[in-house]
Amino acid sequence: MTISPIGSEEFVTSSIAHAPPPVAENTETAFSSIFCRSLSSGSVDLDAIFEAAGEKYDLPPNLLKAVAKAESNFKPYVTSKAGAMGIMQLMPGTARGLGVSDPFDPEQNIMGGAKYLRGQLDRFDGNLEFALAAYNAGPGAVTKYGGIPPYKETQNYVPKVIELFNGGDITAGEAELRSFGINEAPDTSRSSGSSSKLLEAFTQMMMLKIIEMQMSLSNQDDKKIF
Repeated sequence: MTISPIGSEEFVTSSIAHAPPPVAENTETAFSSIFCRSLSSGSVDLDAIFEAAGEKYDLPPNLLKAVAKAESNFKPYVTSKAGAMGIMQLMPGTARGLGVSDPFDPEQNIMGGAKYLRGQLDRFDGNLEFALAAYNAGPGAVTKYGGIPPYKETQNYVPKVIELFNGGDITAGEAELRSFGINEAPDTSRSSGSSSKLLEAFTQMMMLKIIEMQMSLSNQDDKKIF
């Protein structure tokens, strides 16, 4: 299977037309690490992950990088207002369905995004524009409108990704690794320093509330508060 630039007569030739949507694999083994790195420190080579994902799902690594650049600019710890997470901006339900246990792990996220894009290409007979529209707006919207849906975001998104894909090799670089999971994602609207200060202030406030409650209870010997 090969994907040609958008100007070609045929974007994709696939032997797996009308394949069913991706099915969740065992989350313990779906995206086992193929890179030696610690999740608590250091960095990871994103280009190597994109190469591995492209090979696994029969996709050009540069196409995956184009999607990632448009989605997050290769930032692994961002969360959109809609709740999409990580480099490939996976929604929580989509991530779970793809077998991604930690969407903020760069490797899992990229592999999950590649698997999802592969599924959309197969679903829409290799039509790259439709597959990208489905990645952005959901396959239901593409089916409903018989093509790219009339959403401004999606109509801007599809040509942007295609332009990036056709524009030459994209370098993703490295990503710093951090030690938190899906339920410990950082607040991306603040810097890490501001987040730490906010957490400290919140903790102090809660401690004061607890002390106030204890003092209130101690002054009510004959009462019980449930």
